Amino acid sequence: MNKCVLVTGGSGFIGSALVRLLLQATDWLVVNVDKLTYAASPNALASAAGHPRYRFYQQDICDTAALSAIFALHQPHAVMHLAAESHVDNSIQSALPFMQSNIIGTFSLLEASRAYFAGLTAAEQQAFRFLHVSTDEVYGDLPVAAAPLTEEANYQPSSPYSASKAASDHLVFAWLRTYGLPVLMTHCTNNYGPFQHAEKLIPLMISRALQQQALPVYGDGQQIRDWLYVDDHAQALLKVLTSGSVGERYNVSGNNQLTNLTVVHTLCELLDELASAQRGNLTSFKQLIQFVTDRPGHDRRYALNSDKLQRELQWQAQTRFADGLRHTLLSYLP
Repeated sequence: MNKCVLVTGGSGFIGSALVRLLLQATDWLVVNVDKLTYAASPNALASAAGHPRYRFYQQDICDTAALSAIFALHQPHAVMHLAAESHVDNSIQSALPFMQSNIIGTFSLLEASRAYFAGLTAAEQQAFRFLHVSTDEVYGDLPVAAAPLTEEANYQPSSPYSASKAASDHLVFAWLRTYGLPVLMTHCTNNYGPFQHAEKLIPLMISRALQQQALPVYGDGQQIRDWLYVDDHAQALLKVLTSGSVGERYNVSGNNQLTNLTVVHTLCELLDELASAQRGNLTSFKQLIQFVTDRPGHDRRYALNSDKLQRELQWQAQTRFADGLRHTLLSYLP
């Protein structure tokens, strides 16, 4: 019988890229557990629909009993936990959904995993893995001149979102220390690519530009982020799951540190090249850029050092930002 991996949040942006990869690169049964919130991208899994090794459950991970039933039915050899509320602006407006999904949801999943793990044979326990997918934002603001952060950096979350993710990270390692659940953890930088929800920077700018609407840039636009193509991230997650060491955390970086304003300018130049018909009377889409009041508590810079992942597991990002951005934009055009 094929192995089985349970993916939470598999209908989201990163989760759907991971599900597609798992179906393509492994012979495992892939069980996707997703609540299907507003940010889900069911279209991103069109290729999975009807696949003989794909199962989908519309389920809130806060429901431990329902999770336990799914564990009992499918007997997974691994859990890849991506389900999370992730938009900082939304967390500032209303933090409660982030506490429920990211903290209580992770707790419920850990408890269902612990109960299932306790019933496995010694050999099955030896093979079982729980991979928790976290973010660079738990580390907080990084000075512009500072070196990218390693896995040993201290946590300094700034927003309700990053604080909820930090809390979930601590829960995961507590379940390793207290209960012996074999966990691994990754921290990624900003993801981008096709199928991303329109609230995120790159799809927001693309969708607004194509409608000739203002392109809002927070503050002076000099906030720095490291951009990671989503398919590269999925490859890293599979590599960590299959080859990573229990109890370790791994940073996943795109090595593309750019200011938000540079990203928007680059995108506008691509739009000028590829979508000139939608430009109307504008000489350039850059004319739509509009600076707006900065986000409260906005971190200036995130950057991660992924040398550990490259050194120990031979992974590094393959997609240049210019190529990934072009491919992303083309997915929006007819």
